[in-house]
Order: sequence, then structure tokens, then C-alpha cells
Amino acid sequence: MSNQDKNLPEFRPVRNLRWWIGGMLFASTIINYIDRQTLSTLAPFLKKEYHWTNEDYALIVISFRIAYAIGQTALGRLMDRIGTRIGLTITVTWYSIVAMLTSFACGLRSFAFFRFLLGFGESANWPAATKAVSEWFPKRERGWAVALFDSGSSIGAAIAPAIVIGLYTYLGNWRPIFILTGLLGFVWLFFWRKFYQTPEQHPRISKEEREMILNDKKEDAYAGSEVIDRPGLMELLKLPQTWGVIIARAFTDPVWFFIADWFMIYLVSKGFSPENTLIAFWIPFAACDLGNFTGGGVSSWLIRRGWPIGRARKAVIIFGAIGMTMLIPTIYMSSLFAIAGLFAISTFAYATFCTMALVFPSDIFHSNSVASVSGISGTAAGILTIISTYLVGWVSDRYSFAPILIVASIIPLVGALLVLMLVRNTKLSGKGILRKI
Repeated sequence: MSNQDKNLPEFRPVRNLRWWIGGMLFASTIINYIDRQTLSTLAPFLKKEYHWTNEDYALIVISFRIAYAIGQTALGRLMDRIGTRIGLTITVTWYSIVAMLTSFACGLRSFAFFRFLLGFGESANWPAATKAVSEWFPKRERGWAVALFDSGSSIGAAIAPAIVIGLYTYLGNWRPIFILTGLLGFVWLFFWRKFYQTPEQHPRISKEEREMILNDKKEDAYAGSEVIDRPGLMELLKLPQTWGVIIARAFTDPVWFFIADWFMIYLVSKGFSPENTLIAFWIPFAACDLGNFTGGGVSSWLIRRGWPIGRARKAVIIFGAIGMTMLIPTIYMSSLFAIAGLFAISTFAYATFCTMALVFPSDIFHSNSVASVSGISGTAAGILTIISTYLVGWVSDRYSFAPILIVASIIPLVGALLVLMLVRNTKLSGKGILRKI
């Protein structure tokens, strides 16, 4: 028994503890999305009550995106400094309180203010979860682990309309809904504080599982190479691999957020009422959930069959980029289920691509810079999402959603080609900052 094991309290080990940790990250992502989708689901009712145009609504969404973009890098660096346990405790507390305070909003400016605060707090979830995956999961399982926590976004987006519209119908008032959904974060925090530690410190991890995780980390240590202690942002931005990670997120996230924020409004523009869309609204989000696990599972299967990590991830990215072009045919559809079905193919493909984009930082970089790189890519994605959100509001008010859907289908293809060129082994791979893939 090692000295480290002797210093840990004696508790009965939890079998496959790393997957319980993954389950907590999954639950956090669901709650994160329920809080943000509350406004999106209520948007048709709020637009009517406050006489907002699509441009007005876009400004509220943009206020969230600005803070979300800033927070990804700022809080990603914070996670690398203070750790996932403390970091998520602070940020989940923050955005849960803000979600509840949104019930006091009384117009465009106040909604935008609260959405700005919410976006800043919620931005930490993905850098923190990606960092936790790099700490808890061996490389052959990271695709599955990222798929698990990221699938919470599609599940949260899928169930939020049913919860929110159900509460709105029952209560007849939108204000209490923000309070009720905001309380979910505090329930999650109770279990998080009691359960989460790193593998080296966790009292409930088995000796076999700890050794398996630590041995995998030792395999990533390269002979004669010393890992740089938290490289600076400029050092990271000089690397083409960093830009490959940035593009993988920045050329796909705006498409997802367009669907998450505007799908209900798009359906209304096609002549459907919010209440009558619930029977099909969930389909694209369920497909996205399936895509997460398919992308993670296929890439992990390829790695087990001997494929290099980089090649396995890129194969999934190519598939995802091609599948996202299925947004274009929805322009010509008038059937609710046909529209939902084509959106589902696109969100399935998006999720396979996105899972690879999210797992790339843990594949390419050491744990001390994973959250930072994830945060940088999230900031870039946030900036493009802000621009695209404004353009969606402007174009849809003046023309239609057709040009938006065409562009949303083409951009991921361009992104995939750039990722293929940038994410590769170079002479710096395995030397201090970069792992070999």
C-alpha cells in the first residue's frame, strides 16, 4: 500500500466511481440547460406580452452570449487554478441565484441584464467538465465520458419546454417558473460537495480503479519531457492544434445555439403554435443526445481497434460536418414531423462533431491546461454565436430563415476541413505542452 493510500480515510469503495462522477457532470449540464432554455421556451409568450421583435429577442440572447464568451476563457483559467470541485461550486451557486432573480425582470433591459449574469456563470460548465474528464478517465474512455456529460445539453433542451410550458399553463404566470428551475442547481450542489474529489484524493475509489487512471496518465508522460506548469495563453495560441480546437467549436456551436434558441420561433414562423409543437419539438434534441453517444462510442471503438486518437476523432468529424447539411431541405417542408426529422439528422450529426471538439483538449493537452484551451475555444465559439445571433434576428425579420439555414449547413463543412489540417502531430508534440495523438 502506498503512502497516499494510507493517508486516505477507510471507506467502502464505489465500483466504477469514474462513471458516477460522469453522471454528476451529466446532471449539471441538464440543469444548466434547463435554466437557459426557460427563457427560450417562454420567448413566444414574452414577445407577445412585451411587444418584442425578433431583433429585440436577439439582443437578450446576445447579452447572454457576450458574458458566456468572456466567461469561457476567464473561468476556464480559474478552473485550472482552483480545481473543478471548488470552481463548479462557485459558478453553479452563481447562476442558480441569477436564474431565480430573473423572475423580477420587467422589460428588455432587465431581461438582458439577468441573461448577461446567467451567461457568465453558466460558461464554466464545459471547461470544468472537460477538465474533470481528463482527470478521471483514461484516453480510451474520454469520448464516452464527454458524450455523457455533453448529452445533458440536449436532454435539458428537450425536457425544458415540457416543464416550462406545463408550469406556465398551470400557474398562468411566467415569474415563478424562473424560481422553480433555479432551485435545481442547489439540489445538485448538495451532492456535488459531498461526492466530488480528484482520483488521487477520493476516499471511495478502489485501489484498482485509481491505479488504472494513474497508470494511463503515466503513459502520457514522455521520456525526457517535462510538463510545463500551466502554460500561458499566448503560448497556447501559438500552437496550430489550439486553433484546430477553436475552429472545431467556433464553426459548430453557433449552429447548435441557433437551433436551441430559435427552433420554437422558427416553427411558429412556419405556422405552428407553441402548444402544438411539443409532440415533435423534442425530436431534434433527442437525436442530439444519441449523436453524443454515437460520436463518443465510435471514436472509442476505433481507438480500441488500434486507430491513432487523432484519426479516430477526425473520422467522426467528417461524418458530422456532412450530416449537418440536412438543415437546407427544411426550407421547403411544411410538415411538422418532416421539419423535426431533418433537424434531428442535423443535430445528431452536430453532436458527433461537437463531442470530438469537446474531447480534443483532453486528447491534445495535459490536464493543467485542458480547461484553459476548452475555455478559449468556447470564447471563440461565443463570439461567433453573438454575431450569428444578431444576424439571425436581422435576417429573419427582413427576409426569412432560409438564408440562415443554408449558411448554417455550409460553415461546419469548412470547419471540418480546417480541423483536418490543424489538428495533427508536429515536432512539438510530446514536448511539454502537447500530447501525441
